[in-house]
Amino acid sequence: METAATQTQLGFAHFIAQADGLAHFLLVVLLAMSVVTWTLIVSKSLANWRMKKRAQAFLARFWDAPGLASVADYLQNHGVNDPFSHLTHHGLKAAEQYRNKTGQRLIESGSEDEFLTRALRRAINQDTARLEYGHTLLASIASSAPFVGLFGTVWGIYHALVNIGMSGSGSLDQVAGPVGEALIMTALGLAVAIPAVLAYNFFNRAKRQTLTEVDGFAHDLFAFMSTGVRSNTRIHNDEARIYAAPASRSA
Repeated sequence: METAATQTQLGFAHFIAQADGLAHFLLVVLLAMSVVTWTLIVSKSLANWRMKKRAQAFLARFWDAPGLASVADYLQNHGVNDPFSHLTHHGLKAAEQYRNKTGQRLIESGSEDEFLTRALRRAINQDTARLEYGHTLLASIASSAPFVGLFGTVWGIYHALVNIGMSGSGSLDQVAGPVGEALIMTALGLAVAIPAVLAYNFFNRAKRQTLTEVDGFAHDLFAFMSTGVRSNTRIHNDEARIYAAPASRSA
């Protein structure tokens, strides 16, 4: 009866009740990490979904537009809501700035192609930073959460062994319970780290895929704005269909 009563007292609730201030602090840290992780997962998932829908709409409109003036009107009416429209906006703005250049500023130096290339590169860098939002935090949580849990486990085992030594009883049933409770911290650390790792890998893959498509679109946009004509209508139509359906290649 005494053994059964002792077993019923052990568990997560008993561990929380017996934990000291440091253990409680580590639990709060793990809880905060978990909240941040799931907040980023939900917010970035919704943001990526909205971005893909807007990118599909813009690319379909871009390749069906009769000219750049029509694209500029579309951007003015609908705004810049995705990397492709952002890239196009920078390209059109750069072309306008080059036409109105005074030749007295360093940013206006170089040929028209160089001016356009710098503008498109800046847009891609900005989109890269925007797509990487939260990745550093997810990677930090994924790498540090197991060690936070492990530190809590070591601290809990230390106190459990000290209490057992003070009680003068070193039997297995007296040691296994407190040590097992201390291992809860390691389990909590892994429970926080695993979703962060999976989310980081998923979002990082989505970022690379999007940037690859943006880079290809940047080459098409540069060629189109440099020459003013589409060198191969069939190729551009095929690319438009590919860009308009990125989800079909995400598998």
